[in-house]
Amino acid sequence: MNFSFLSPVANAVLSHNELLSMQALGRKLRIHSVEEGIPDLTGVSVALIGVLENRNSVDYIGEEYDLNEVRKAFYALYPGSWNVTIADLGDIEKGESVEDTYFALKTTVSILIEKKIIPIIIGGSQDLTYPIYRAYDNVMPMVNIVNVDAKFDLGDSAKPIKNNSFIGKIILDEPYNLFNYAAIGYQTYFNSQEEIDLMERLYFEAYRLGEVSNDITIVEPVMRDANIVSVDLGVLKASEVSLKQRLSPNGLDGKEICAVSRYAGISNKVSAFGIFDYKPSYDDEMTEMLLAQMIWYFIEGFNYRVKDDDFVTGNNHQKYITLAESHELVFYKSIKTGRWWIEIPFLANVNNKLKKHTLLPCTHKDYLDACNNQIPDRWYKAFQKNSVY
Repeated sequence: MNFSFLSPVANAVLSHNELLSMQALGRKLRIHSVEEGIPDLTGVSVALIGVLENRNSVDYIGEEYDLNEVRKAFYALYPGSWNVTIADLGDIEKGESVEDTYFALKTTVSILIEKKIIPIIIGGSQDLTYPIYRAYDNVMPMVNIVNVDAKFDLGDSAKPIKNNSFIGKIILDEPYNLFNYAAIGYQTYFNSQEEIDLMERLYFEAYRLGEVSNDITIVEPVMRDANIVSVDLGVLKASEVSLKQRLSPNGLDGKEICAVSRYAGISNKVSAFGIFDYKPSYDDEMTEMLLAQMIWYFIEGFNYRVKDDDFVTGNNHQKYITLAESHELVFYKSIKTGRWWIEIPFLANVNNKLKKHTLLPCTHKDYLDACNNQIPDRWYKAFQKNSVY
């Protein structure tokens, strides 16, 4: 198994770990160290990887990069009542070129996904989402990405990739594997009208900061359908993070971003979770602790995953049929968890890659809206996309 791109966790972090309580998370991880090498991954469900690459950030000014303080904060937390084996595989260093780093990340993530291990990637700049997406090229035909960010990051795809334009690259680069892109927590004034219009034309989903803050539960069905979740720390309210990390007086607060992380973890589909655009500084316990808690909540969610999306046997779900704007809408509700899905009619005359994407996660409110003759927005966009692909 080729993990040659990974360098071990720093000795300073391991020394700090030795001083922690035996009950702390750091004492229960399988850690890649200089002495022991890559740990045994048998039974491991979640693996932490740092990526020390931020040269494609629009803010890059040549600074050195490390994740030692994040690790110290995470190791010092106590695990929940979990039945999860976690590894820390160390860091992918900067390559000779950014493309070298991309290749190393793509290869590493690809190996982990095939071993059914979920990578939690802590990074430099958010353009690292691109090689994570490419790691799925030979794994699955269509990929759904959720970007938790104040900006859409569509950018100008004709220009070289940056952390504010990587989604444009994902949309336009072959092979075309992106089925759905959803942006959570965006702030309108950070996005050009052209980008907003493009999101509409492509039937992608976008949830404004106000919508998410008013009702955090709208994030759950979006996460339930995601394969890759990428979080830009710029989505956070300035008061939640250090001076170096601040972007906007408005944004998600600590409690909301932890809820979003838990929703990502509890989704049966999410197989890669990344937190990006962390800017290290040594007098900043607050950002590192928030990052550590986001990772903690993702693992907490993962621990409580429930297999409730098996629709082959008919006795796990209740079926509801309603009529909205002359469309017959079919809903399913899990008896086990109470979660809802809506059926997207499969268009047999369209030769698409969508064979398995016939059920779309939704909320109870979507069902109530349909009963009141309102077509749910998610259903409409998925239906339109199904007609196009």
